[in-house]
Amino acid sequence: MMKIWHISDTHTYHGLLTVPEDIDMVIHSGDATNPRDPYASEQEMLNFISWFGSLPIRHKVFVAGNHDLCIERNLVTKIDFMKNGIVYLENDYAEVEGLKIWGSPFTPSFGQGWAFNKKRSALHDIWKEIPDDVDIVVTHGPPKGILDLAYHQLNCIEFCGDEALRKRMYLLNPKLCLFGHIHNNEDIINAGTMKLSNHDTIYSNGSVVTDGKFGKLSSHGNTFEI
Repeated sequence: MMKIWHISDTHTYHGLLTVPEDIDMVIHSGDATNPRDPYASEQEMLNFISWFGSLPIRHKVFVAGNHDLCIERNLVTKIDFMKNGIVYLENDYAEVEGLKIWGSPFTPSFGQGWAFNKKRSALHDIWKEIPDDVDIVVTHGPPKGILDLAYHQLNCIEFCGDEALRKRMYLLNPKLCLFGHIHNNEDIINAGTMKLSNHDTIYSNGSVVTDGKFGKLSSHGNTFEI
């Protein structure tokens, strides 16, 4: 049995988190940084890597998010994570104590200037790369209709996750599907977990900040035993 702590969207406020005890593995679903400037985000990411790598937790896994431009521009690389004992995943997988973990930073495009954005039609091909025998899927963005409500144009609320990812999760039925990207809002709660009927997968939105209130955590992540 492995105890896992899932967090996401810390946006430089990782130091405010309460780290749970007796955790075997921590998984971060991206957006450790804040600005849209890759050079500004570089130092923020290096600060995060130092903190993440120093946690008294045996295994550490990270997938980037749309704010983490410094990784997309190769200002911070997989080697920087490896030097600090962190597994960095970008459309690939790692095996940790018998668990196959696959991760991807890509999310549907929603404007210019963000990292790891692709058209929804292109995401379909990425999700096909997820191995059939995967245990844990880690993405930055959510599957559609699962902990992904957000305000959009004209102040309308809509599900903004990816439909192709949801279909792939239904087919593969992994133990965990971990993501972030869509934060809590004053009126909407996304952070937390969900399990659908007739489906074994536990879904987790690990976002810890609230839209419009960065610096005030609305969650300290989610924990699981698998």
